[in-house]
Amino acid sequence: MTGREPQFIEVGTGDDRRRIAYRRDACAPGQNPRPGLMWLAGLKSDMESTKATALAQYAAANGIDCVRFDYSGHGLSDGPFEKGTIGRWLEEAEAVFKTVAPGPRILVGSSTGGHIALLLLKRFLAQDPGEARRIRALVLIAPAWDLTEELMWKRFPEDARQSILTTGLYLQPSNYGEPYVITRQFIEEGRRHLLARQPFDPGRPVLILQGLQDPDVPASHVRELERFLIGGHVRITEVPDGDHRLSRPEDIARLFALIEQASSVAPSG
Repeated sequence: MTGREPQFIEVGTGDDRRRIAYRRDACAPGQNPRPGLMWLAGLKSDMESTKATALAQYAAANGIDCVRFDYSGHGLSDGPFEKGTIGRWLEEAEAVFKTVAPGPRILVGSSTGGHIALLLLKRFLAQDPGEARRIRALVLIAPAWDLTEELMWKRFPEDARQSILTTGLYLQPSNYGEPYVITRQFIEEGRRHLLARQPFDPGRPVLILQGLQDPDVPASHVRELERFLIGGHVRITEVPDGDHRLSRPEDIARLFALIEQASSVAPSG
């Protein structure tokens, strides 16, 4: 962990207002011509995870501005996890990007964070081209695109789906600790934020690190991005013995190599 104390911004209004924790390790304007970084974590992860901390240390060692944050219901941010939705976390990512992540940025997203990074870029391309231009590239680790539908609802056994429909939740077993509480709201709200395999030109590099031994986000799922993210921007680096976390020193070195590559390429739109 770097020495910066966590800071907070407020997102939402009324009863939905919540404090979102972030850390920004900033460099002076003009000090480094490379784009800054913004970390988007995976489900039930936070800004103090192995990869997030390694990213911050890498950025500090290279004089690169770096922002990382916790979604609501995660880490130091407000709220229960069970209230979380893709749209809620997307709103928080947008607020962090606009408020505390100035200048050109590379979005670095892991798992669920990869999905949110893609959604954020797509939203900006449609609604705020000026903000979209600040996104130089996406570097994604096992991007769980459309996770609520493709990796959860469609893969859940029938009893899990019935539990969600009748009781409003399902305790999904996890290889990484206590079960995830998957709510009906999480699944149904997620349907408003699907890429749904519709052609989409990101207009800048989308560089992906994917483990072939990943049981949570299979390589076949990630390879589909090459089909509907048009424009020839997607490049996938597959790690034959890599798992979902890709947190080993050699995996993190691969991540840094992709960031170095992304830093040298300007977006086309």
